[in-house]
Amino acid sequence: MKRILVIGYSQSGQLDEILANFLKPFQGVEIEQVKIDTKEAFPFPWTSAVFFDTMPESVLEEPVELAPYTLKSSSYDLVILGYQPWYLSPSIPTTSLLKDPKFLSVLKNTPVVTLIGARNMWLNAHESVVGYIEGAGGKVVGNIPLIDRHQNLVSALSILHWMLTGKKERKWGVLPSPGVSDKDIEEVEIFGKKVFEGFQKGTYQGLQDEILAEDKIDIHPSVLLVEMRGKSLFLAWANLIKKKSASSKKRSFWVSVYKYYLLVALFIVSPIVLTIYTLLIRPFTGKSIQKKKEHFLYLGIDRN
Repeated sequence: MKRILVIGYSQSGQLDEILANFLKPFQGVEIEQVKIDTKEAFPFPWTSAVFFDTMPESVLEEPVELAPYTLKSSSYDLVILGYQPWYLSPSIPTTSLLKDPKFLSVLKNTPVVTLIGARNMWLNAHESVVGYIEGAGGKVVGNIPLIDRHQNLVSALSILHWMLTGKKERKWGVLPSPGVSDKDIEEVEIFGKKVFEGFQKGTYQGLQDEILAEDKIDIHPSVLLVEMRGKSLFLAWANLIKKKSASSKKRSFWVSVYKYYLLVALFIVSPIVLTIYTLLIRPFTGKSIQKKKEHFLYLGIDRN
């Protein structure tokens, strides 16, 4: 019997819900589901201190030791990897998995489907993930990113409330419910059906086209702009903090400076820049935007 490995990390439990619905169409096959974690678990809800202190290692993609996990087989017919981005990079548990020889060994010559649960920015993180998979000899055949569809600043506020309190609720009764919507989590089963059909046929040619044809996945131009600028800024801050971290006290100081920089950039500078971009630049860059969107929507996918 063909074997499928479903593996990933879920801090809040949202990705577990997404995977559970995605897998509903998979009937009559052997599925091995593995939930990974780090040896020293990240807290949920986050504390503010840990949340911001996690940035440098996330952005620099530095792995940590994983909690012990077992893979029952040395090879699989399909790997489904669920993950989430942290600071425009793969989460530290995901990076740690993608740098773990045990996991990398089962990726060789294996089709991989990636399933992302994100706020709204997943492009840079996925570029890294695809690089690790291809470096291990795996082949990405499909990618399904699920995001919080609300306006950027609104989703930032609601997600921060959820991450720092553990309460997935409408803050003040005004903000929308944070994270991927219940509707999108339920309807991810549609994509599971398409992947399972490819699995049964033994070919995933055209799978990503079928996924995108559902018209549920897109990249907003403003998100594209922020991601293109944001990664280099995060890298600069990550390297600065690491360089200045001769002691925990110094690290705490520079992480605090970064924290306030991020809040100002997110809630004051970013809206101004995006308004100028939308009014004066975006109308003249339609072809360039479309080209970049296609690049990310088909990352690692063989379209021939």
